[in-house]
Amino acid sequence: MRLPERPAARLGLTALLGAAGVLCFAPFGLFWLAPAVWGGLFALLRAGRSARAGAASGFAFGLGFFLCGVSWVHVSLSVFGGMPWWLAGPAAVLFCAVLALFPALAGGLFGRWRPAGFVGQALLFGALFAAVDWLRGWIFTGFPWLAIGYTQSPPSPLAGFAPLLGVHGLSLLVALSGALLLRWRIGLPALLVLAAAGFGLGRIGWTQPDGEPLSVALIQGNVAQEMKFRPESFIRTLTLYRDLVAQHPARLTLLPETALPSFAGHLPPGYLDELRDLAAAAGGDLIVGTLTGDPGGAYYNSALSLGASAPQVYSKQHLVPFGEFIPPGFAWFMAYANIPMSSFSRGPAGQPPLAVSGRRVAVDICYEDVFGEEIIQALPAAGLLANLSNTAWFGRSLAQPQHLQIARMRAVETGRPMLRATNTGMTAIIEADGRLQGVLEPFTTGVLQGSVRAYAGSTPYVRYGNLPALMLMLCCGLAGALPVRRKSK
Repeated sequence: MRLPERPAARLGLTALLGAAGVLCFAPFGLFWLAPAVWGGLFALLRAGRSARAGAASGFAFGLGFFLCGVSWVHVSLSVFGGMPWWLAGPAAVLFCAVLALFPALAGGLFGRWRPAGFVGQALLFGALFAAVDWLRGWIFTGFPWLAIGYTQSPPSPLAGFAPLLGVHGLSLLVALSGALLLRWRIGLPALLVLAAAGFGLGRIGWTQPDGEPLSVALIQGNVAQEMKFRPESFIRTLTLYRDLVAQHPARLTLLPETALPSFAGHLPPGYLDELRDLAAAAGGDLIVGTLTGDPGGAYYNSALSLGASAPQVYSKQHLVPFGEFIPPGFAWFMAYANIPMSSFSRGPAGQPPLAVSGRRVAVDICYEDVFGEEIIQALPAAGLLANLSNTAWFGRSLAQPQHLQIARMRAVETGRPMLRATNTGMTAIIEADGRLQGVLEPFTTGVLQGSVRAYAGSTPYVRYGNLPALMLMLCCGLAGALPVRRKSK
């Protein structure tokens, strides 16, 4: 592969390659392109001769990647957050630049520890880029969006590895196989073997159906974000959801995150009783997003169950920085934004699954389903996963199909169906193998009805979380870097 000789031209090519990497994710879904993209990055890093050159290449790749992949951050800040354009634009670019520091770290370490042999270089490259994706998932509360492994959500054959290694294990497989493709006589057979193995693993029933099918109704209200918290829209929103529940009875009904944009105790008298009676009349329960508080003044982003079962509450534990809580020292930043309800308290740890409709349901709210190791804390007790979301904050952007892709990966990792009820999209029923049973058109008002079965048992990922993937990264990294240490000694 002939690469540009001028450093500036090479960095420009690297940024364009990063931008092309977004095509491997939803809604484009070119999963087969991912090894070629990260293989191209490997080739560019090999052309560098220092840790500084590697860090620059990694940063350029990351900046192109995140500027194109999470550009919807600007929409939330400027359009719905009310931040002036002269601040929202630089803030979004700065956010992407911070994210780009992670591939810059991987590139710099590759340049510093680069082995002499090709296979060692490929092993080190795969381990480093998978590791920084994992690191990005927990440092500063975590932002693991667009981890490399999400490119291999169904229908990719590599999705069969997800119940064993999780999304970060898939990141390692993609980066490593892409690097090996530079020597196609090694890389192509390796990629074909991985695809065949993934296809075979995908046929294994790690979990089993448990109980009879359950009728479900997932409600998408399509309430415009700019109208959601306005007093003149309040009664209209409540009426909309009550009528949709009444018109579409099911054993389990899900409404979106903050579907009821008020504290539960401040709703009109009798409203929650109406919802409870409608759910009970169908012989089941309803889970709705609302706000709850405690006598100490704390308030929570919560999911409340109503119906034939005893009322229960799940309160969101993993909050979004700036959107749901203000990091220390950033009060000045929030003064320029108009984000309602941006000082939530964190829900208690160890909350049990909700016992509704004769099943146990592991509920998570919006951004929480990005964190696979947090989702499995409610398993294997829960037989179903449920996500209540409101991505209206991000407008008509890539955020919604990307979020659906993330939810599909959680289903495959855990061997559990995932039910998604969203305000503006994408409301979906996801089977335990990640296939879509049904999905509503975004930015429409509607109800998705279907039938699901709870699942029992545990995948290896449910038992061990990210540990196997991290051990595999460590082994690959050591196998690549140790020859350098022996040579230096």
